[in-house]
Amino acid sequence: MEQSVQLNKAKKTHRPLVLASLVISMFMAAIEGTIVATAMPNIVGDLGGFSVYSWVFSSFLLMQAVTTLIYGKLADLFGRKPIFLIGVVIFLIGSILCGLATTMSMLVVFRIIQGIGAGAIHPIVTTIVGDMYTTQERAKVQGYLASVWGISSVIGPLFGGFIVNYSDWAWIFWMNVPLGIIGMFGIVFFFHENIERKKQSIDYLGSGLFFLSISTLIVVLVQAGTNWTWNSTPVLLLLGLFLVSSLLFLWQENRAKSPMMPLQIWNSRLITIANLATLTSGMIMIGIASFLPTYVQGVMGNSAIVAGFTLSAMSIGWPISATIAGHLVLRIGFRPTAILGGIALFIGALLFVFLDQGKGPIYAGVGSFVVGVGMGLTSTTFIVSIQNSVDWKRRGVATSLNMFMRIIGSALGAAFLGGILNMNMEKNLTENGSDLNEQISLENTDSLLDGNQMNQLSEHAQQLLKDSLTSSLHVVYIALFGIAILTLLLTLFFPKGETKS
Repeated sequence: MEQSVQLNKAKKTHRPLVLASLVISMFMAAIEGTIVATAMPNIVGDLGGFSVYSWVFSSFLLMQAVTTLIYGKLADLFGRKPIFLIGVVIFLIGSILCGLATTMSMLVVFRIIQGIGAGAIHPIVTTIVGDMYTTQERAKVQGYLASVWGISSVIGPLFGGFIVNYSDWAWIFWMNVPLGIIGMFGIVFFFHENIERKKQSIDYLGSGLFFLSISTLIVVLVQAGTNWTWNSTPVLLLLGLFLVSSLLFLWQENRAKSPMMPLQIWNSRLITIANLATLTSGMIMIGIASFLPTYVQGVMGNSAIVAGFTLSAMSIGWPISATIAGHLVLRIGFRPTAILGGIALFIGALLFVFLDQGKGPIYAGVGSFVVGVGMGLTSTTFIVSIQNSVDWKRRGVATSLNMFMRIIGSALGAAFLGGILNMNMEKNLTENGSDLNEQISLENTDSLLDGNQMNQLSEHAQQLLKDSLTSSLHVVYIALFGIAILTLLLTLFFPKGETKS
């Protein structure tokens, strides 16, 4: 075990109870995304404010992204335990306030608080596991942790629907309180670590510049192409602010005594390849999650339940393969397992290139499952190999950086693929809608998902919208396949890995 900080020997850490507490805490944070999505129609009906609907999700994502790396660095400076507890407390305060919100604007503000807390939970849970277990044990346990996300993705919508049908929507937030308390209890009493007592240097300027840089980038990715055009003044100003703050951040990290993100960490080929592949796989994941339900409902004409089934197949394939990856990395090594994951992502994305209306939802579900297999194999391999390649002092920031790359990949993927969809839809409607007696635009696409709205359009207009959506989504899936090819190529350059602990 490392020299500077190690698990307390005088007070022995009870690993099974600590792991159970970590799993409960991770489940609490993981289920929040899917359960809120299910309840949003009821929340909007109660609070109003549909114009800020997307910011209920975006504000949470924004704060989670910008705080993840900061928490990782703080955990390396002050230990995992205090930073984890602070994050959970902030998350619970935000959860309580979300349930008390009386307007949509208040809910967005309280989701920001919740997101600030959530930024600590996932990376530090994963880091603590890296501390408690040996190299051989770590791979298996990280695979089990990945199962938590798959399970939450499946039961979250069901549980959310149950709550809004039989109780008040506020309980989707308040249910976090007992889970969080149980998780904190286990860490307080059963997890012990020795911290080297010395004055710590905190990179406040670097943290502030990082916060500013990533905040402006995510606001642009969320707003541009929807509420703002890409060449509008707000977008150009924010992109300029992102560029300047990013350059200042790099300058600060080169001169800081204890940088928030040590730039030397990128000198590791393993970490660089793993993080780049994590970013591109995050783009693939969000591409399937965002556009597959639209294809199944709008193109194939199936119900939302069937669309949910096709998407949940990815949530089933992910934890199964993540658990298998934990065994594979011990048998065949990190690089072969990562390449297998890249091949699975390649095959899954290829299946979507050949997706058409006639193949049906079963085919779409199979493609979704294969992509999930690829996500599980790569994510577990990358995080375990990264943790094995660094010492205790850098494990927190290295773990957090990998998770940050997935969040940014998802945001970039949503913006990039969404832009491709909108651009092709507008082009098709403009070229083929000139002979219609009614005005058809991109906004009319919503009617394909609503039977009442669709009946208000002529058959010709309905067919035009459907054909435009089909061809546009096909272009999106071709782009997705290109990203999958890049991911596979990155895994081919993945090194075997070197173990530090």
